[in-house]
Amino acid sequence: MKILMVCLGNICRSPIAEGVLKYKAQLAGLEWVVESAGTNGFYNGEAPHHLSQKVSLSNGIDISGQKSRQLTKIDFHQFDRIYAMANDVLAYMKEIGGKDYDETKTSLFLDELYPGEFRDVPDPWYGKEDGYVTVFDLIDRTCDVIIKKYSENK
Repeated sequence: MKILMVCLGNICRSPIAEGVLKYKAQLAGLEWVVESAGTNGFYNGEAPHHLSQKVSLSNGIDISGQKSRQLTKIDFHQFDRIYAMANDVLAYMKEIGGKDYDETKTSLFLDELYPGEFRDVPDPWYGKEDGYVTVFDLIDRTCDVIIKKYSENK
């Protein structure tokens, strides 16, 4: 299974989601490829936000080695599942993908935890550390659902 997590800049939400799902997949003995990307290229090559790193590390997950990259059309062919962290991200993904966009493999990340509610993972960028803690918790719980859902088909 190859899974891609996508947010706007690939420095806050999607790096946490990449780190958490990689960690949980490894613990479950799953040989999954998990990556992350952003819809804009503003932070290409940069490490995750320092608070994303701090909150992840406080939960035993080191994401400091990740580097931001921009989503490309090729990603729609290379990944089995592509999760958008928010509705605006999903709209940008459709624009970027164009004819390569595949709605059968893309969805909102939180649809796994809250099916049919079209919820966004809040963007913690402008807030303080507690916002990153909230985001980590949402991502952590959602990754548990993803592991359960897709490991049954391994």
